[in-house]
Amino acid sequence: MSDTAELQTSAQDSGADARSRRSGGREARRALRAAPLADDVRPIRPGLEGGRYKPLVQQDLEKIHGAVLMLLETVGFANAIPSCVDALVRAGATLGEDKRLRFPRGLIEHTIKTAARNFTLHGQDPKHDMVIQGTRVHYGTAGAAVHLVDVEKREYRESLLQDIYDAARLVEGLDNIHFFQRPMVPRDVPDPLEMDFNTLYACVMGTSKHVGTSFTVRENVKPALEMLYAIAGGEENFRARPFVSNSNCFVVPPMKFAEDACGVLEACVEGGIPILLLSAGQAGATAPAAIAGAVVQAVAEVLVGLVYVNAIKPGHPCIFGTWPFVSDLRTGAMSGGSAEQALLTAACAQMAQFYDLPGGSAAGMADSKLPDIQSGYEKGITNVMAGLSGLNLVYESAGMHASLLGFCLESLIIDNDMLGHCQRCVRGIEVSDAALSLDTIAEVCLNGPGHYLGNEQTLRLMQTEYFYPAIGDRFSPKEWNEKGKPDILSRAIAEKKKVLAERFPRHVPKALDDRLRAKFGDLIKLPRSGMGL
Repeated sequence: MSDTAELQTSAQDSGADARSRRSGGREARRALRAAPLADDVRPIRPGLEGGRYKPLVQQDLEKIHGAVLMLLETVGFANAIPSCVDALVRAGATLGEDKRLRFPRGLIEHTIKTAARNFTLHGQDPKHDMVIQGTRVHYGTAGAAVHLVDVEKREYRESLLQDIYDAARLVEGLDNIHFFQRPMVPRDVPDPLEMDFNTLYACVMGTSKHVGTSFTVRENVKPALEMLYAIAGGEENFRARPFVSNSNCFVVPPMKFAEDACGVLEACVEGGIPILLLSAGQAGATAPAAIAGAVVQAVAEVLVGLVYVNAIKPGHPCIFGTWPFVSDLRTGAMSGGSAEQALLTAACAQMAQFYDLPGGSAAGMADSKLPDIQSGYEKGITNVMAGLSGLNLVYESAGMHASLLGFCLESLIIDNDMLGHCQRCVRGIEVSDAALSLDTIAEVCLNGPGHYLGNEQTLRLMQTEYFYPAIGDRFSPKEWNEKGKPDILSRAIAEKKKVLAERFPRHVPKALDDRLRAKFGDLIKLPRSGMGL
C-alpha cells in the first residue's frame, strides 16, 4: 500500500471514530435536552442582573441631577388641577403668581430618599412575580397602537379588542416576555369607559402575568377596581398583591400636568394600584434635541410625579418611567428603533440607578412596518442595550412596529427569541476556577479524544450556559433545504395559529367570569366565543 493510501485509510478510520464519538455525544445531548430545568439554573430567567453598560460616567450623572434640581426650582410645572396643587403645596412646593408649581431641592431629595423601592410587581400567578430592584432586568410589552399588522397580507388594519386578548394569551406562553402591558387600543370599542374597562378585562383574562393598563378619566377607575378586587378575592387581597399597574402619562411635556391623567393617578393610588410615572417627551419636538437635555427634562418630570404620589400616599409603589423618545430631525417623525433611542433609554436606566429607584423605559419600538431585517436590528440593538444598562422594566420590547403605530402577533413570537438572546447577553460570562476549564482542557488534550463534544463539562453546561431559540433557524443548508426552506416569519405564522387555536387561559375560573358578566352586564364586550367558551 502506498503512503498516500495509508494516509487516506488512516484519515477515514479517524473520521469514523470521530463521527462515532460525536454521535455518542449527540445522543447524550438529546437526553439532557429532554430533561426539564429548574428555574434557578436556566441559562436565562426574569430578573437577571444587568448594569454592565454605562453610557454616562459618575460626573455626567451628577451634572444631570444638578440640572434637574435647578429646572424644578426655577421653571416648575404648569396646569396642575386643584387637588394636585393642594397635595404638592402641603408637601412643600410653592405656587407662583404665574400658576406654576416649583419644587425646592430639599423636597425633591427627601422624596427620593423616602420613596418606595425594592418592591414586587405581582402576577395573578405568583410564579410571575417580579422583584423590582437594583439592576434586575425584565422585558414586557406596552403601547397604544391603533393598527394590527397582518403579515400574510402585508397590510395594517385597525386593532380590535379580540387582538388584545389574543396578544395576552400568546404572551402567557412566551417565557422571555415577563409582563404584559396593553399594546393596542381596541378601535371597535369607541366609548372611553367601555374601552378602558374592556382593555383591562382582555388583559387580565388573557394572561396571569403582571398587567399594565391605562385609564382615560378618573371615573373609569372605579369599575375597574371592582373587577380587580373580585378577581383577587377581595379588596384586601388585591392591595396585598396588586397584579395590575397603571401606566400614567401625568405630564404633557414640556413641564405641564395632564389634567385627566392626574385625576386617574389619584384614583389609582387610593385604590392600591402601583403607578408607572410616565414622561414621554420627543427629542427635538416636546423635549430638547440634545440627548442629555432630553434626559434632564424626563428625569425632572418624573421626579415631580414621584413627589405628587408620595404627597398623596407616602411610600406608594411607583416606577420611575422616563420614556424620552427620539425624532428623525429631518422630518419630525418618531424614530424608536434608532441608536439614539438606545442611548436615551440606557441613560435613563442609569439615572434610575443613581437614585436607587425602580426604573422603566422603552426599547424595541421598531420603525420598520413588518417583522423584517430592519425590525430585527432595531429591536436587537435597543433591547440589548436596555438590558445591559440594567433597566428594571423594558417596555415596548416585543411586537411593536411603525414607531408605536402597529402591533404584530407574529412579532411577539419572533421577539421572544430575540429577548432570550438579549437576556443571555445581560447575564454575561462567569469567570470561576471551574469555568476557566484548565482541567478540562488538559484532559481533552493529553488523555482524551482531542475534542469536547462528549465531554462531561459540555454535557453539564449545554442547558445551563447556553440559550436556544424556539423558532430561530440553526439548520445546516442541507437540513434547511430538506425541510422546505422555511423562514422565521413562516414559522411564526404557523406557531401563532397553533397557539391561538389551542391556548385559552383559565386562571380566572368560568364561575368567577360568570359573576363578573352578571355584575357588569353589557359593559363587557369580549364575546365568550372569542375566549374558547
